[in-house]
Amino acid sequence: MFVDSHCHLDRLKQGPEALAETLDFARTRGVEHFLCVCVSVNDYDSMLETVKHFSDVSVSCGVHPLHQDEACSYEELLEKAKQDEVVAIGETGLDYFYSPESKAVQLTSFIDHIKVANETNKPLIIHTRDARDDTINLLKEHKAPHTKGVLHCFTESLEMAQAAIEMDFYISISGIVTFNSADELREVVKAIPLERLLIETDSPWLAPVPHRGKQNQPGYVVEVAEFIAELKGVSVKELAQITTKNFYDLFALAKKQAA
Repeated sequence: MFVDSHCHLDRLKQGPEALAETLDFARTRGVEHFLCVCVSVNDYDSMLETVKHFSDVSVSCGVHPLHQDEACSYEELLEKAKQDEVVAIGETGLDYFYSPESKAVQLTSFIDHIKVANETNKPLIIHTRDARDDTINLLKEHKAPHTKGVLHCFTESLEMAQAAIEMDFYISISGIVTFNSADELREVVKAIPLERLLIETDSPWLAPVPHRGKQNQPGYVVEVAEFIAELKGVSVKELAQITTKNFYDLFALAKKQAA
């Protein structure tokens, strides 16, 4: 069985009935759980309303680094993050590729998210692009020893992955790994221990080959798993078992909700 460790179900361009069909399709392909990730605290309540009827969907709460125009206070983030439904903090992080001009605000927001994760004992979901040093250094400076997390949709260097793994983080791989342009990422994935890998779709974006050009959906995490299994020289079944175990080890509250 597979888990889509990072998707944005509330961002899919479809109505509630279609969402149910989309999740049913994923279930028929062996996907047993979905983590719906928040990109704006302002949208958290509506996101929760969209998915609350699905017992196999968990949610996070946070502000994406590219949504700083919707930034919230530390107190507001903490209040939402303490809710029982929330299994993780984020997605948060730093993106200097698309928004270098908001660097100062991103840094403050990221630190707030790290501190909220420390206080709530919930793992961090981190988006990072062209901000390797700042991402790792801020985690080293502010992360509590018990706080874990994941670098999601990873496209950075092996050195960054190893630095994160040393801090008890996981590395999540999306459909980008199947793209023709992803030779460097594929070499990184080969080197990452299976025990530190997660798989995701990041749907509705980044549909893997052979679905490029379509709206991505959680069912396509199977193609991600198949591709990575071939890269790693293991069976799809083994990859599914290990990445699913990794998911529940990291997101313990999601495991409780799934029980």
